[in-house]
Amino acid sequence: MAKLLYKLGMGTYRRRLPVVLIWLLVLIGTGVGAFTLGGETSNSMSIPGQESTTALERIQEKFGSGETASARVVVQAPDGQKLPQHIKAITDLVADESALKGVRSATNPLDPAAPSVNADVNVGYSTVTYDVKPGEVTDEQRAELTKAVDKARAAGLTVEVTGTAMQETPHVGGPTEAIGVVLALVVLALTYGSLVTAGMNLLSAGIGVGIGTLGITIVSGFMDLQSTTPILASMLGLAVGIDYALFIINRYRQELRRGSDVGHAVATAVGTAGSAVVTAGLTVVIALVGLAIAGIPFLTQMGVSAAATIVVSVLIAITLVPAVLSLLGRRVLTRKERAAAASEPKDRGVIRAWGGAITRNRVLALLLSVVALGIVAIPVASMDTTLIQKPPAGSTQERADQILAKGFGEGFNGPIIVLFEGEGAGATATEASKPIAKLSDVALVTPAQPSQDGKSALVTVIPKSGPDTVETEKLVADLRAELSGVEGGKAYVTGATAVSVDVATSLDKALPIYLAVVVGLALVLLVLVFRSLLVPLVGVLGFLLTIGASLGATVAVFQWGWLAGAVNLDSTGPLISLTPILVIGILFGLAMDYQIFLVSRMHEAHHRGAKPIEAITTGFRQAAPVVVAAALIMFSVFAGFVPAGEATVKSIAFALAVGIFVDAFVVRMVLVPAALALLGERAWWLPKSLRWLPELDVEGTALDETEKKDKLEPVSVG
Repeated sequence: MAKLLYKLGMGTYRRRLPVVLIWLLVLIGTGVGAFTLGGETSNSMSIPGQESTTALERIQEKFGSGETASARVVVQAPDGQKLPQHIKAITDLVADESALKGVRSATNPLDPAAPSVNADVNVGYSTVTYDVKPGEVTDEQRAELTKAVDKARAAGLTVEVTGTAMQETPHVGGPTEAIGVVLALVVLALTYGSLVTAGMNLLSAGIGVGIGTLGITIVSGFMDLQSTTPILASMLGLAVGIDYALFIINRYRQELRRGSDVGHAVATAVGTAGSAVVTAGLTVVIALVGLAIAGIPFLTQMGVSAAATIVVSVLIAITLVPAVLSLLGRRVLTRKERAAAASEPKDRGVIRAWGGAITRNRVLALLLSVVALGIVAIPVASMDTTLIQKPPAGSTQERADQILAKGFGEGFNGPIIVLFEGEGAGATATEASKPIAKLSDVALVTPAQPSQDGKSALVTVIPKSGPDTVETEKLVADLRAELSGVEGGKAYVTGATAVSVDVATSLDKALPIYLAVVVGLALVLLVLVFRSLLVPLVGVLGFLLTIGASLGATVAVFQWGWLAGAVNLDSTGPLISLTPILVIGILFGLAMDYQIFLVSRMHEAHHRGAKPIEAITTGFRQAAPVVVAAALIMFSVFAGFVPAGEATVKSIAFALAVGIFVDAFVVRMVLVPAALALLGERAWWLPKSLRWLPELDVEGTALDETEKKDKLEPVSVG
């Protein structure tokens, strides 16, 4: 691999201007494509083939509902009054709603034919149905609805709005994300001692993220994508894009300081650091694409989209970055470095002392790191997950839900829908409603609503408990058990809670398989890289501690509420169901990145004859500074998505930020060196039966041997 990438680097150096122009054209092309072909993303999460999803599809087919965005405008009378006392204000509100742009219909809560008021007649709601899908209601339409609501408030009513029409599509690029990027720029500037080089590093990563997210926007015009997909791709793409460019630039600067000319330095950087980048990127891609194992389409979309962005980041790191370095030449060095004679970079005192302390006190370092991470991981045992997202604290959606829960009961915000199919479905539904009403946690069962052909019927079950409670989830299971033997047809249980239960069940089944496949493939890759069995094993075991600490801290903050104010957390509750598998997949790839970048320099030193402890300290001195910078950058990027992050992304970004910090500074820079020091020469052992395996050579050993051969060959004179 090193020789191939060396040739690529040399070719990029010779054709630097065309390479830069090609990437700019790709960026412009994807921008034009996104503007002309792009579509909207959605907030829906379901699994084809699951009972809850099948029911929703059949309900849409038979009853024609569920595909359009809607708003529930909740009205509450002043204390001691009833809604009929405000009939004019309510009638005017409904009329204003009906006249809004894009509104198909608006119901009146006081309609005698279909009233939607509570038993005390002091709380009711109007359902406003739009003619577009959820996620496609514009900001302008939401603003118009807010004006109509404000008018009703002026008449003395308490009016709040909830529903899918009020859900805004999350966007990338808020102020907190910008702070994360600024922090990354500061770390880069301190690492390089040059603002120009730091800016180039950040710009190249930005181009990769731009191409990746614009490409996702183009795809959204042809298929439905989950709204979190572009955010996840941009977050990952920016983090790894900065890091991968950092590794290439750092090696290029090292070669220049050693006296190499620009062309050779570029080619060597791509052949050595580029090999590690390609291998690390492949590991991340394996972890992300492996999410398809879960068999959940929206999760597969997230994984594949993020993986595609990673591929773009790798390609930019080994082509665009070297091309720009070729144009900058020696200006990537500080003036002092350019004026100095060629020499090896000096060891950094702190890093040298750190590495020495770890290897000397390896038993203590290993025990302390394992115990500390084990303690942080304890909350994982209490982790709960759900797909049901609470509205932002203080929002009109939260206030609307609170009024409905107070007026109609906690379960009103999470109704369970039962679909009956078969001849005489209406009669079957009516008969089945009697035992359903006797189940624990059932507050109300509505009369059966038959379809026009009489072969389907709907029954709505209102739980006593809220939609994200254990009691309501148990009710879903009880309903399915009760209706499993319904006579004369078939019954399906659906609704937000049922969908959440089905997704959680699928994820629980898929997670062990996913771990086995992804970890297995990554182990094989690491064996090829390090020509060792124990080094990859240590790396993977360290990753398990990283995952435990990451998810443990996330549970403590987002579920228990510890330090909730520090992350601007609106409310506590179960984690989003996607959090564990996404965090495991992403962190595994990134953790293996640090394993490759750090341990490959140790392996390189050992391959050149250094004894085990010397190889560890030498590799640590060479790689630790850039790993520290890379980890700080990635931590800053992920942390930037936490304070004002979209609900789904907030906990994922927090878990990734904690995971990166723990993995880089505890696992890779304490636990792994300590474990390798304990293993000694055995760390690099590979059985004879496996020595036929191909060698990836990410350290560029083949390049060194080629240089030596060229120096030894006699030069012909005339």
